[in-house]
Amino acid sequence: MRTMDEIPTDVATPQPRDGAHGQADQAWADQSPAEHADRAPVRFDTKIAVLLRDDLEPWQRLNVTAFLVSGLGTAAPEVVGAPYEDADATAYLPMFRQPVLVFEGARQTLTTAHSRALSRSLPTAVFTAELFGTGNDRDNRAAVRAVPADRLDLVGMAVYGPRNAVDKVLKGARMHP
Repeated sequence: MRTMDEIPTDVATPQPRDGAHGQADQAWADQSPAEHADRAPVRFDTKIAVLLRDDLEPWQRLNVTAFLVSGLGTAAPEVVGAPYEDADATAYLPMFRQPVLVFEGARQTLTTAHSRALSRSLPTAVFTAELFGTGNDRDNRAAVRAVPADRLDLVGMAVYGPRNAVDKVLKGARMHP
């Protein structure tokens, strides 16, 4: 399994590959270098990452990931891109402007990463095991509030910040399969 250091995490707009997109490939080939510059890969100085405990069921992994990233756009509005629109002018909600990388690790990996994120004052979201038994935001917040930070039964966390800082927080985690 590859570690986070082996995964390219800063490219958001890949160029078309030969034969992969049919007419898109020909259109790409017909463009000038100046036109390619507008579609060049985007490099981000920041990273959005989710770390999940490796013993979760598949449905739990999806649920936890969705909950963890849901607050990031309000806490760090710069991570949200522009609204989408299709060729029929149908409007769609904006999404993150950069990839969300999902990692996994053992309980201790999560505990360590959580401590590192807090010590670096990075925007962090947590999901504890108790939240699987609640049904609303009020009860979720109460369940987290009832436990000291160093005793949270973490099943997932999200962190956002400078790439290098997030990489240090996630040291020891591996990319989600």
